[in-house]
Amino acid sequence: MKVFMILPLAIVVLLCSVPATDAAIRSYTFVLEDTVYTKLCENTTILTINGQSPGPTIVAKKGDLVIVDLINRANHSITIHWHGVKMPRYPWWDGPEFVTQCPIKPGQRFKYNIVLSDEEGTLWWHAHNDWSRATVYGALVILPKDGQSYPFPKPADEFPVLIGEWWKADIQEVMEEFLANGGDPNNSDAFLLNGQPGDLYPCSKQDTFKVTVEFGKTYLFRLVNSIMNNIMFFKIANHNITVVGSDASYTKPLNSDYITISPGQTIDFLLHANQIPSHYYMASRVYASSGIFDRGIPTGIIEYAGNYTPPTNLTVPDFFEFNDTGAAVAFTNQLKSLADKKHPVDVPQTVDKSLFFTLSVNTRNCSSNSSTSCVRSEGDRLLASVNNITLLLPHTSILNAYYYKIPGVYTKDFPESPLYKFNYTGEITSNLTDPQNGTRVLVLEHNTNVELVFQGTNIVGGIDHPMHLHGHSFYVVGSDLGNFNPDIHPKNYNLKDPPLMETIAVPRNGWTAIRFKANNPGVWFMHCHFERHVSWGMGMTFIIKNGKGGKARMAPPPRDMPKCT
Repeated sequence: MKVFMILPLAIVVLLCSVPATDAAIRSYTFVLEDTVYTKLCENTTILTINGQSPGPTIVAKKGDLVIVDLINRANHSITIHWHGVKMPRYPWWDGPEFVTQCPIKPGQRFKYNIVLSDEEGTLWWHAHNDWSRATVYGALVILPKDGQSYPFPKPADEFPVLIGEWWKADIQEVMEEFLANGGDPNNSDAFLLNGQPGDLYPCSKQDTFKVTVEFGKTYLFRLVNSIMNNIMFFKIANHNITVVGSDASYTKPLNSDYITISPGQTIDFLLHANQIPSHYYMASRVYASSGIFDRGIPTGIIEYAGNYTPPTNLTVPDFFEFNDTGAAVAFTNQLKSLADKKHPVDVPQTVDKSLFFTLSVNTRNCSSNSSTSCVRSEGDRLLASVNNITLLLPHTSILNAYYYKIPGVYTKDFPESPLYKFNYTGEITSNLTDPQNGTRVLVLEHNTNVELVFQGTNIVGGIDHPMHLHGHSFYVVGSDLGNFNPDIHPKNYNLKDPPLMETIAVPRNGWTAIRFKANNPGVWFMHCHFERHVSWGMGMTFIIKNGKGGKARMAPPPRDMPKCT
């Protein structure tokens, strides 16, 4: 079996101020290195930052500029994406491999400029090439500007909590194996909370993540789902929580005893320490609307301060069934924007461009790709598509080709609606399963008000799709199960206080409608945040044309952009 040796990669991070008197200056040094971890009674070598995974939390203030000087001392190429940061006018630093940049090769360096604008709350950063983000990720906390405060009472303390997962294997080999054989990837061996599986897993009790709280105080938790292929439920035993934000945007306070969170999504919530002082599990469980992907329940512990005898055995929170679509969808549908004078809603009330995108897992007969074998008994291999187009990434970046007018890299004919119309959530005939390959983009005029309806399909069996749009936040104005009806469903849109997000789960065999203003010139990726789906081709690219005036035009590339040759 081929072995990938991963050597140290150093990342030097400087947090610099934008031209404003209240912007802070901070500096960070990140070192990405090959580290031996002991988990689940075994030693595994993974790629880490500063010897840790998750990596360090970057802290900035609204409107700051974060400069990350990334030096690759590994033998594996890397890119980093600053998930949820709009990067106004600067797609060059967005990070997705072969979309906005070529990979940073071993021995090279690249200086990222993380351009913060209106984001405030919790985001995160992660690798955006191959499957490197399985261990290369961390939180990005954006605080209010000096002199401003949260729209809720100041918490006694704050804690980032990142849900991750663990393979007892080289993650690159996991990826290469399933792409070669045409089937599903091997499941991970455990889920994690802040890098630890918790004491319900073997050999993990001594490393379980713990948080100490004081009775009567309130704490802010910043929850990130960095898992590769699963939506997750999250609970804290015997406690309700109050959701106050998602994807670096404040929400109306939502009291709940559970959270549903998609890969790529963040949820900010308040915990009121109002229970009898003791120890309580915080825990997460997979939600999977199709198939069984459960690898146990990762746990952390809430420890109340004080003199008492802690319980010998803690109670695991009572979770829904792993395939409870109703519970998963109900939580997400309750999120609403704060929508007050300090946090106004700017959802487009009129639409200039209506788009309808089907999201499908597909198959293709193995005879059409004789260079690989297939493990599926059906004699086919799995793919994925948007509007039945399976994305093929080029060997240079689409952004580079667009800016320098390099022909032959992409075509401007991504369909605005499905090439074939059918009963998307009904019984599917075989002639709909084979997608077309392509590197197609969809070009939008600057400042276009866009409505995009995502429609899940039942091709090869339906499944949820957490869709992420780079370069823009969007308002989620509607969602439901079944087929979208353009004559009925828009009448029930929420145009008053819809949540502002960058990642949204389209429910299994259902639809979700979003609206956004295409006001950020450049090249922007949109894809499913299930890593296996985007690896199969569930992604597409928008090109937003320049507007009038310098502030509406894409900035030129930095001098140190990585080369593809």
